[in-house]
Amino acid sequence: MNRLTDTIKHLIIINIIFFVAVKLLGNNLYNYLALWFPKNENFQVWQIFTHMFMHHPTFYLHIIMNMLGLWMFGTPLEQMWGRKKFLFFYFSAGLGAVLLPWLIDYYQFNEAFHNLLQSGIPKAEINNLIHTKLELNKVYKDENLATLYSIINSSSVGASGCIMGLVAAFGINFPNAKMALIFLPVPIAAKYFIPVLLVYETLSGIFGWSSIFGINVAHFAHLGGAIVGASMAWYWKKNQFKRYY
Repeated sequence: MNRLTDTIKHLIIINIIFFVAVKLLGNNLYNYLALWFPKNENFQVWQIFTHMFMHHPTFYLHIIMNMLGLWMFGTPLEQMWGRKKFLFFYFSAGLGAVLLPWLIDYYQFNEAFHNLLQSGIPKAEINNLIHTKLELNKVYKDENLATLYSIINSSSVGASGCIMGLVAAFGINFPNAKMALIFLPVPIAAKYFIPVLLVYETLSGIFGWSSIFGINVAHFAHLGGAIVGASMAWYWKKNQFKRYY
């Protein structure tokens, strides 16, 4: 069994502290620390990092699975890379999990906004409508408004993007290690597991599939973390970076 390294232990502790704090203090703290779309009035720059330690306050399996993944895949990587390099990698994967969904959301937001302008709805009225769900549902019933409302009023939480980066890096550095899908507990070599996982996340993001647990998941955030993680791990492995402490 992998020994729990200091960095992994501290990351797990921070995640638990955030989880308990939100449970105790409620929606105000959640809105303050979760990541919002930049056009939402709740958005703050620090949320880019704080949301990486947030989890759904009523879905305990969310934080349990992420912390299990952090321990399983993070431990051998930290032992191989050292603390500083591991932390740089961890937060880089987390940033990848932010940037890819934002790029997609901005494209969809601007496209829907443009379509509404072309239909003759004034800009000021569009801005009012996307913040008013009652008007959205009962007056216009327009899918472009539904897109705007969904993007601007959705938040994201969780270390999942960081963990997906670790999973991808683990697969690149330990390609023959056996891994198992939760819903298909048959050991699969990491070099096969990772591509299957990336394809699943891509298709889930495109078609809007929920997770195997029946909840909505930010699949493109997972994919963004995995892409950044895989790219960094492949480059480091190829160039044999030295270990830093």
